[in-house]
Amino acid sequence: MDIARHIALIDELCFRPFPAEHGHFVAVLESSHGLRDGDQGERAATVEQYERYRDALHERFATRRGETEPWNLRTVWNLQTVLLRTEREEIPEPWAALSARARLAHLWEAEGTGRWVAVAVADADESDEVQLLAVVTQEEPP
Repeated sequence: MDIARHIALIDELCFRPFPAEHGHFVAVLESSHGLRDGDQGERAATVEQYERYRDALHERFATRRGETEPWNLRTVWNLQTVLLRTEREEIPEPWAALSARARLAHLWEAEGTGRWVAVAVADADESDEVQLLAVVTQEEPP
């Protein structure tokens, strides 16, 4: 993983104009091409590796924001509860789609931009590849 490249991309997305068709970006930072029908042990190892990458990205951003303890509860977001909520209420995008793909995200507001950033490991669909995702949006988390 090239953490500096991923941080630069997330920073850029916090200032780039959103596409006209929707108000968010979803960037694939890492992808496990070829693991769709692969070995479950290899998939589990990839998920674990991408979770470490997700945590490392969050830690770098938390340190940059001046948080002394980066693992506070408001930055760890259980997307499974959001997924459950989609059954009975309208959850805005990109949050509904992210909750269908990932179980947990690190979430923060990018200071001075009015944008929210989430970094998550998309591994909920075992028939699909594992991806490390960054989501940038103006839509406040539900």
